[in-house]
Amino acid sequence: MTWPVARDILPVDADSATLVGRAWTPAGPSVVVLRPEGVVDVTVHFPTMRALTEHADPVAALAAATGPVLGSLDDLVANTPPETRDRDLPWLLSPIDLHVVKACGVTFPISMLERVIEERARGDQDAAAGIRAEILATIGGSLDELRPGSAEAAALKAFLLERGWWSQYLEVGIGPDAEVFTKAPVLSTVGGSVDVGVHPASQWNNPEPEIVLVVSSTGRIVGASLGNDVNLRDIEGRSALLLGKAKDNNASASVGPFIRLFDAGYGIDDLRASVVGLTIDGEDGTHLEGRSELARISRDPEDLVAQVVGAHHQYPDGFALYLGTMFAPVDDRDVPGRGFTHHDGDLVRISEPRLGALVNRVRSTDEVEPWTFGIDALFRTLAARGLLHEGSGSVSGARPRVQRIASVIGMPAANREEYERLHAAVWPKVLERLTLSNIRNYSIHRHGEVLFAYMEYVGDDYEADMAAIAADPVTQEWWSVCEPLQRPFAERAEGEWWMELPEVFHLD
Repeated sequence: MTWPVARDILPVDADSATLVGRAWTPAGPSVVVLRPEGVVDVTVHFPTMRALTEHADPVAALAAATGPVLGSLDDLVANTPPETRDRDLPWLLSPIDLHVVKACGVTFPISMLERVIEERARGDQDAAAGIRAEILATIGGSLDELRPGSAEAAALKAFLLERGWWSQYLEVGIGPDAEVFTKAPVLSTVGGSVDVGVHPASQWNNPEPEIVLVVSSTGRIVGASLGNDVNLRDIEGRSALLLGKAKDNNASASVGPFIRLFDAGYGIDDLRASVVGLTIDGEDGTHLEGRSELARISRDPEDLVAQVVGAHHQYPDGFALYLGTMFAPVDDRDVPGRGFTHHDGDLVRISEPRLGALVNRVRSTDEVEPWTFGIDALFRTLAARGLLHEGSGSVSGARPRVQRIASVIGMPAANREEYERLHAAVWPKVLERLTLSNIRNYSIHRHGEVLFAYMEYVGDDYEADMAAIAADPVTQEWWSVCEPLQRPFAERAEGEWWMELPEVFHLD
């Protein structure tokens, strides 16, 4: 089995797309954006993905955001698979964080029929083939053109009731109300290049390749991603009341690889034209392909969003919404007549040309990485990084004590050009170390042969954080390049290079 490289997961038009995600760093989870220079950490501006997707104009706000480069996308993708991961280096996560994870069911006619079959078979794979043939004969053709809630849908309901074939799945498939359920807890989704989980009690299961909308608290669709709503057909088929056991397990929901924000080059009409592809490659040589055309969905994406959020239900942190799938594999894998089911080690690739590719490996839910990083851990991490303050986009109103530091140093006029050239492209690892040491809002200004620097410290242990900067090898090398260009003031305090200045006035 071979995990994908960066070029395998990017959209075909990645150079013009606004792609955002999340990465794990030594400091904790970070919000990142893909740029030509690499994967850029913009957590200082957006502590959570929720903060970005709640912004009135996330694309414009992102364009103005700066931050350290964590590395190339190749580096982060290569470091994401758990079995080879270097935990001291960044890796990719699911791109959503505080969003509630919702999912729609039976939004495509083919998946609706398969749910009816699951229900009538009560999880018995052997009975499924015969029931499928009988239902298709009863309805007499395709349901592709049937619109939920229409007069034609009502007529079909009456027809099926008369023959004893009505089902709760047909009710949400062609009735006025969509099936929308909570798929997974906040922060429990996994990203690409990691394992997805199948409960070992299930003997009949499959992936569900879907488009995932990212929606703000106001109901505005701000972007889209790809998802795998892992489906345990036998468990759900035994009873709809087992939906929680069938849907919500370790690593049973994957999202990624990135969120593509809606912008001038990609919007809701482009999304409606999406064609989601699926390939499954098993260690036993099994190869299966499928595709879902979003144009064949029975309910428009905006209609589904409107059924989730409104006067009767709010989501203050927004939500991610799986749109459903038309993929319902019936080809046999093991025993004739029993259809497809996952094997341990299956590699599942879900792709869409303008959203990229989400790749996961199938493992038992008790063998995948356990979910240990929840909401409390997220906010403890953000607090330790000094990121929970007003104006940060955080959902917290607590503001940490900010230590303002101003300093000056001389610089001969002859060194000006070289000094400004260096600072036009400060080394990414230097910027990363400053961020990790809780330095924010750092700028350097010049007047003649004097440089003036201002920065804000938002941590709890200034001496320790400054010592960490001084001990960093890359920072030491940076200083060795810059210091010969500078001329410290003779009256500076002992141990200082830049001379710190006293504050005489401040207006917050």
